[in-house]
Amino acid sequence: MNLNDWLVVGVALAVTVLLGWYFFGPKKSRRAEVADGVQEVTVTVKGGYSPDLIEVQPGVPVRLVFDRQESGECSSRVVFPDFKINQTLPANAQTAVQFLPEVPGEYTFACGMNMLHGRVRVVDRPGPTTMAPTETAVAVADRPRPVTDVPAGPVPGVRVDDGVQVAQVTIRGGYHPDTVRLSAGLPTRLELTRQEQAACSERFVVPALGVDVEVPAFATTTVELPALPEGRHEVTCGMDMLHGAIDVGNHDDRDRDDGRHSGTGDRAARTAPGEDAEARERAAEIKDLRRRVIVGTVLTLPVLLAVMVHEFFAATWVPEALLNSWVQLALITPVFVYTGWPIHKTGWLALSHRTADMNSLITLGTIAAYGYSLVVTFAPGAVPVEAREVYYEAVGVILTLILLGRWLETKAKAGTGEAIRALIGLQPRTARVVRRGEEFEIGLEQVVVGDVVVVRPGEKLPVDGEVAEGSSAVDESMVTGEPIPVTKTVGDTVIGATINQTGAFRYTATKVGADTMLAQIIRLVQEAQGSKAPIQRLVDKVSSYFVPAVIAIAIWTFVVWALVGPAPALVFALVAAVSVLIIACPCALGLATPLSITVGTGKGATHGILIRSAEALETAHKLDTVVLDKTGTITQGAPALTDVLPAEGFSEAELLRLVAAVERSSEHPLASAIVAGATERALDQPAATAFDSVTGQGVRALVEGREVAVGNRRLLEGAGVRVEAAAADRLAADGKTPMFAAIDGRFAGVIGVADTVKDGSAAAVAALQARGIDVVMMTGDNRATAAAIARQVGISRVVAEVMPEHKAAEVQRLQAEGRVVGMVGDGINDAPALAQADVGSAIGTGTDVAIESSDITLISGSLSGLVTAVDLSRATMRNIRQNLVFAFIYNGLGIPIAAGVLYPTLGWMLSPMIAAAAMALSSLSVVTNANRLRAFTPKPIPEVTQVPATDPVVEVGHGPDEANTPEEKENIMSQKSTTVTDPVCGMSFEPSAAASSTEHEGQTYYFCSSHCAQTFTADPAAYTGAGTP
Repeated sequence: MNLNDWLVVGVALAVTVLLGWYFFGPKKSRRAEVADGVQEVTVTVKGGYSPDLIEVQPGVPVRLVFDRQESGECSSRVVFPDFKINQTLPANAQTAVQFLPEVPGEYTFACGMNMLHGRVRVVDRPGPTTMAPTETAVAVADRPRPVTDVPAGPVPGVRVDDGVQVAQVTIRGGYHPDTVRLSAGLPTRLELTRQEQAACSERFVVPALGVDVEVPAFATTTVELPALPEGRHEVTCGMDMLHGAIDVGNHDDRDRDDGRHSGTGDRAARTAPGEDAEARERAAEIKDLRRRVIVGTVLTLPVLLAVMVHEFFAATWVPEALLNSWVQLALITPVFVYTGWPIHKTGWLALSHRTADMNSLITLGTIAAYGYSLVVTFAPGAVPVEAREVYYEAVGVILTLILLGRWLETKAKAGTGEAIRALIGLQPRTARVVRRGEEFEIGLEQVVVGDVVVVRPGEKLPVDGEVAEGSSAVDESMVTGEPIPVTKTVGDTVIGATINQTGAFRYTATKVGADTMLAQIIRLVQEAQGSKAPIQRLVDKVSSYFVPAVIAIAIWTFVVWALVGPAPALVFALVAAVSVLIIACPCALGLATPLSITVGTGKGATHGILIRSAEALETAHKLDTVVLDKTGTITQGAPALTDVLPAEGFSEAELLRLVAAVERSSEHPLASAIVAGATERALDQPAATAFDSVTGQGVRALVEGREVAVGNRRLLEGAGVRVEAAAADRLAADGKTPMFAAIDGRFAGVIGVADTVKDGSAAAVAALQARGIDVVMMTGDNRATAAAIARQVGISRVVAEVMPEHKAAEVQRLQAEGRVVGMVGDGINDAPALAQADVGSAIGTGTDVAIESSDITLISGSLSGLVTAVDLSRATMRNIRQNLVFAFIYNGLGIPIAAGVLYPTLGWMLSPMIAAAAMALSSLSVVTNANRLRAFTPKPIPEVTQVPATDPVVEVGHGPDEANTPEEKENIMSQKSTTVTDPVCGMSFEPSAAASSTEHEGQTYYFCSSHCAQTFTADPAAYTGAGTP
């Protein structure tokens, strides 16, 4: 090597070091400015985030104002995985995102395509913190500059109490909702709940109405207003920092409530504005890309064909003009500038932010090829004769192929968000309500809590509510995933966006706007799609080093071939370096996981499964143990009639008819189950007279002149009736509650009541076991009942008599065995266990606390949803692995081949045009593979006609510091039960299901109903030996 060669190597080494410092050296952070208790920073979105490193302090709300100064799908969303924010950023507008960081550390944010990245660094700094912990995050739209109207979310409901309309406003970094819509002519009460302590929101001011009140922190303040005329009244805080409005009457002339059923009301589509804006932006981008691809194709194709035919086939008929470098320059320059503009702009902006992406690689490669061709064209004497080749056709083909791939990719990616758009599309546009005795058709956003909604056959229900009049079958499949319509009668709950079938009914609106189940589903799906799976964090780490590494490889590829390559070495080196830059595809890595997560969570929502985070979706495929709560999860959660066993001389119908007639007058839950069972069998229930309740024993009465007694053994034996106990003992062994009946002083039979197993529970358990998952049942019920239920559904391991506060410890004990544990429950007492489990799944018909503590919500309440969730998780992770394997293999093989590693042995050298085609196809293949998930359909769960004989192993639940003794583990079922039993009536149940409890002489007694509790309280001594607490 001569001095010039060493000089080239030295320059390359210096450039490489400089490159490392530029991309990985210390970066200046922007420290948030604190004003009125809120830390605020404006982030410019233009080819990247500026600043991309923001420093804040913990415990103080952060408000990031994203000033998006561009269009295009890449930056149309910003995602904060750790704060569950997935916010639309309209083009050329400002949008505020607000959250509360509480733990020091570094939190990332990225665009929806995971190509643009930024960081929020939370660091402790001296100084008092005035904020108490509140909820983790909330995204709010803002309009600091009049570029566009950034839409707000759905308007929460307004209820009517005694002729006063009541609106609730939450104050937390702003007003939620920021516009309160009210009806004219009604007195108003505003309930202001302030969930912060910042000085800015200490006062609530409505200047036009003369309202100026103090709002204490972490409290609710009531503001009474008279009936207001139509109009809009601005709302602000005492420091004029927070802004909102009270909109009375017309609501911007869009929401008129005088539109009669004739159809004069507004029928504008009621969809999420942010989603609409994003869809319009995507459509505009697709149109723009198509136009640029057409221009590139028309101008590049003649040059490409001429060069290929002339070079490869030595054709003499090729027009000489098309081989002229000046003509090629004239044709390709518009392609370089116009077709390639989206790539060049994004690529250089990324480089200016000290980051790099796929666009940066392409723009560097094409500029190198185009610049070299310009030198050959304008100053050929500066280049050796053998190296005087131009590469205009390569520039045109590369840019056109890349834009073609991006156009197809953008169209394909539009499908990944189909689930959200489908959910939004479920909302009807209008609602038919009854007000002041008249029927009105109004906009969906005008429906308030308390409105009576009229639904006719074939119509969609606009909001959630409770049936007040009429009945009908309702198709809830679009929300719950269950295909069979559900019959709704008076008192039943109905869900907005479901479809009424044949009947007509009226119902009272209970949840509207953002409070409806559909709105919450959309919010949860968006949060899940904005979250980041653990595997994605690893990929992001790799990707952050990928592009700088590719640039370094391209530099050294050029150096090596310039020194040792075949003549003309300079041209050979240039081609190799450009090929390396072009073939590398960070997009394939970046898109591999988020696209599959987006499709997977969307598919879950369409099948009645709400997945809260990408982490839950990933972890679900690893589950090897699932713990099922018994009551309300495996079983119905309410007593039901199970057996009618008449004695000789009585028929089943006669026995049930007479017993139900007596029980109609009882308030006991078991009585209600018997009456309901008789009603389902269409048995008439004659009136009972001379009704008498014998405390702790049962009831008796006269029915059609016949004396009927129903209760426990003591009741009948006390009346001198000989009881046949064999059938009752069999029922008790199966975990059922037997009730004896006597008619006219003669034993008439036994009636069994129990908390019955849900349809499909046994099939779901079998399906989970078939997938290699161990199923464990956990319950607070006694061992005998727990074992009986376990036998019915085929569960071989049971943890019984678990106190509510110890359920989480039992899950932790299973995890200590090395298991990946999923927990399914429905009650408040299940919430700690759901949070402790690796994946917590809540039954959608359960309590809000359980649902909030879970990772997955099974809307339909059926355990089959858990099977679908596991299958979906496995399909999604399989899809992600396929994407990642392809992306790593493609880049791992493509980059070395482009660099020329095969040239010395095989003489293969990759053309930049082929590299461009391969790169475009790589991204497109990842997107296409992710879209394959859209075809996911849950496998039907085979019905279980006969549950395999199972002798379950029953363990006794303990607290976190206790354990089962070996004797307990060997044969716990043979020991005396220490179940929670009502001392008055003898009914057994879980402590969490007790209607009441009381302390007496150091012991706790539980009661199935308030009647039993009152009876016990009146004379405790009479019952302290009747049951075991």
